Amino acid sequence: MFKKGLHEDYLRSIIFGFQDALVSTTGVVVGVATGTSDKNIVILAGVVTIVVEALSMGVGQYMSEKSVHQLDKTGRHTDNLFIVGILMFLSYFLGGLIPLAPVITMPIALSSTFSILFALVGLLVLGFVKAKIVKVDPFKSAFEMFLLGGVTTAIGLIVGHILKV
Repeated sequence: MFKKGLHEDYLRSIIFGFQDALVSTTGVVVGVATGTSDKNIVILAGVVTIVVEALSMGVGQYMSEKSVHQLDKTGRHTDNLFIVGILMFLSYFLGGLIPLAPVITMPIALSSTFSILFALVGLLVLGFVKAKIVKVDPFKSAFEMFLLGGVTTAIGLIVGHILKV
């Protein structure tokens, strides 16, 4: 078990799902918005991405964790496979809504900028909350999450602009 009763595999699923959703969904939403000015297409792409990826990540987490359980004959792994899959699904789903929200609520011309800003703020908050849970320096953790997620997002956006059709 992890500190305060939170199982380490549950924390891993939550952090991984939320961080991945912030970066991936931002890339899809901003990338599609760059290629079209049709707000409905951008929303459709964002929703499809969030639903498909949340399901895929949840099932992938379940199957990979099940493989670890099957490999471990000592019984050290005590996490519930269903819970890790659900946590991955929910964290990805909720994290993906953050960069999609500006597209839904703002004019399409402004939404990309705010999607990126919301995702970056989400990364900072995620790093800060993670630090509070694992009892490390919250500012260092927030900066690390922001930097790594931000660089990943930036690379995706640069590739999208280079390959723009």
